[in-house]
Amino acid sequence: MISASGIKKRYGALEVLKGIDLSIEQGEVVSIVGASGAGKTTLLQILGTLDSPDEGSLKLSEHEVSNLSATDLAAFRNENIGFIFQFHQLLPEFTAIENVCIPGLIARRNQAEVRERATELLKMLGLGDRIDHKPSALSGGEQQRVAVARSLINNPAVVFADEPSGNLDSKNAEELHNLFFQLRDELKQTFVIVTHNEILADMADRKIRIHDGKVAT
Repeated sequence: MISASGIKKRYGALEVLKGIDLSIEQGEVVSIVGASGAGKTTLLQILGTLDSPDEGSLKLSEHEVSNLSATDLAAFRNENIGFIFQFHQLLPEFTAIENVCIPGLIARRNQAEVRERATELLKMLGLGDRIDHKPSALSGGEQQRVAVARSLINNPAVVFADEPSGNLDSKNAEELHNLFFQLRDELKQTFVIVTHNEILADMADRKIRIHDGKVAT
């Protein structure tokens, strides 16, 4: 599913990633942990094709993405990858269902089919009666569930999550953690999760620890 080899990344004089090698299988829930500044988020952004490495190669779903043009990479990302961020990143002027539909519409899918799928996902996530609410009318946990639905709208092969429960209280965090495994079992997605939450990290099928820009052994 994911194969990264020799990933290095430098920002000016600061070498953040110093040669990362890892592989992640289809259907795995993998957590990435480490101290602040260890390079976790940088690695996640590179694996999710939001940033590019200075050195190394990356293969996702049997596609070598390292050499794709910016246009081809954006299309690949939209079709194959979902993202969940700590602060939801929902557009405040749009309703829950409109936020969920956005990646599907960007992919130029049939509007009616996208809306139908968005409705199914929101109902699956317990938000069937909140479809037409804007983010300001939703709780933090509900907003994050909308973000989860949005990440799934294009049926991506892999979902990357960056501190997804970092802004939630313990009850909503626990519900979100359990949701990832439910979705993996029902939809067969792969989840790669950067987190400081040790409970979530330990729930994962596998925990990868980053230390000083490398995978700790």
